[in-house]
Amino acid sequence: MNSYKTVIREPDCVMVPVVGVIRRFFLASIFMWMAPIAILYGFNHQIFPGSNQLSPYSQTLLSGFLAVVSVNLVIAFYIIMAMKEPSDNEHKPDPAFLAEAKSSINQSAMEKRDDSVQVHDKDE
Repeated sequence: MNSYKTVIREPDCVMVPVVGVIRRFFLASIFMWMAPIAILYGFNHQIFPGSNQLSPYSQTLLSGFLAVVSVNLVIAFYIIMAMKEPSDNEHKPDPAFLAEAKSSINQSAMEKRDDSVQVHDKDE
């Protein structure tokens, strides 16, 4: 079964691996929830070696810090995975939009030229 879905119907069909992207996002989301919860649980139940020797204040501070670091590591890993995805399709602007923009620029340039000619004629 093909995991690619047609997103846009144009002369060059843009194919995006939708299933793969959703799967990666789902896994990253799960790890963003599970890693900090596992760290907090491990510290609160003295699963990690040496955590029972810490004061309750230090235990809370260290577990919270490690939980935040774990979320940031998952986010960084997700960004790295996203950057490594192949981008075979190059974004191309809409030809109709380009033509309209060029005509608009030309029209405003013509108006400025006409205004400067009128001001020059008034000065003489």
